[in-house]
Amino acid sequence: MFELHNAALWPLHFVTFDAGLIILLLIAWRPGSSARWVASILAMLWIFVGWSFLWNRYTTINWVAAYIAPAFFVEGTLLLIAALSGALAFEKRRPGDWIAYLILGFALLGQPLLAPLQGRGWASSEVFGIAPDPTVIGTLGVLLLARGRLVPWLLPIPVLWCLLSGLTLQTMGEPQAWATYAGLALAALGWIWRIVRQRGSLPVA
Repeated sequence: MFELHNAALWPLHFVTFDAGLIILLLIAWRPGSSARWVASILAMLWIFVGWSFLWNRYTTINWVAAYIAPAFFVEGTLLLIAALSGALAFEKRRPGDWIAYLILGFALLGQPLLAPLQGRGWASSEVFGIAPDPTVIGTLGVLLLARGRLVPWLLPIPVLWCLLSGLTLQTMGEPQAWATYAGLALAALGWIWRIVRQRGSLPVA
């Protein structure tokens, strides 16, 4: 399925991968003025993945996808609202942010490598902005770096997708189920660190 999807969209992968790099660089180098751009880019990617993969392709083999695709459209809409309202913000790097950057780095560079490492070839690689898993995992990294009143509303759909995708892959006997679980676990660790730090239990360098 991913081979067919990649073949149909090639070479759009370069555009979506570059979009991920732009997100990472904007947050790292221009945190004070990048939130609207980051939220806008993510919104477009969520809506695109929901339409191109879940709605047009995944529904042909799994009827449940017809109920999941709208969730991607909802997440994209919430991100657009965040972009237009300025409800998200990024700050200068703080201790513990390395977890978020690790999640983003895995979504961009690690996830595409899983297919060839498992002997399935590059043609079935899952790329950020093209396939749901790396897009969702990358979004978890972004939200871990974000501040704002909409952040709690943006978390449930990515978290639920990671659980659903992980369970689906595990049921199919796919070893890469660990990737979604690992992304979710790292995000949880990052949030625990962030909450504890905000309560003053950890020293801020």
